[in-house]
Amino acid sequence: MLRTLLQLLGLLLLVWLGLCLLLYFFQRSLIYFPVPAPSGDPASSVWLETPEARLRISTRPGAEGVAAVLYFGGNAEDVAGTLPDLASVFPDHALYLMHYRGYGGSSGRPSETGLVSDALALFDEVHRRHPAVVVIGRSLGSGVAVQLAARRPVQRLVLVTPFDSLLAVARRHYPWVPVDGLLRDRFESDSLAGDLRMPTTLIVAGHDLVIDPSHARRLLERFSPGLAQLKEIPRAGHNDISLHPAYPALLQEAVTIP
Repeated sequence: MLRTLLQLLGLLLLVWLGLCLLLYFFQRSLIYFPVPAPSGDPASSVWLETPEARLRISTRPGAEGVAAVLYFGGNAEDVAGTLPDLASVFPDHALYLMHYRGYGGSSGRPSETGLVSDALALFDEVHRRHPAVVVIGRSLGSGVAVQLAARRPVQRLVLVTPFDSLLAVARRHYPWVPVDGLLRDRFESDSLAGDLRMPTTLIVAGHDLVIDPSHARRLLERFSPGLAQLKEIPRAGHNDISLHPAYPALLQEAVTIP
């Protein structure tokens, strides 16, 4: 009986180790969900050349000097489809929406280091023509946006369905896995929030089953007092928050520059 029990425990241990190895080697396929390139080359697209990737940017360019909005989307978001909605919300802003590496026709493979590097390159290009730059990051894009804001003079920061860190989210979804030792792309926004100095708004979906709202509340606590505010849409979910009638008004309020 004891021998059978030990054999069973050994088998379970091997299965667990196998699952951990699969998660380690395929973890980026669980974080990033690239969308295909749009057909043709839309007139709303421009290309940003970086040393490591050629990036498609969906854009509505504005006159030199007008305020600009940089948008970083979620892990499976086609930002080309988001452009018309943002254009209606921000009629007086230049808009630049990044297709991450491997998304929407951009070359390369997504990773935390790569996405942040590309975001910095996009900001530097846009900032030459638009001194006032607002950054919006949604879900995965909130992690990119925070790292960008920590390194560049962002005017305002808007984080939609954000998390404190991807590590914390992974712990919640995979409590049986030692994610602290396995996860490579951690997007630790909470470690940078205290260094930010621009007004920040966190827009949270009250019925978010992907990133629990508690992650946003913990992130809020890491900002300097009075610098950040949290706005919650109680009945919205993680994927449909942008469809809620209150969402456009919250974006407009958050992006308004005195």
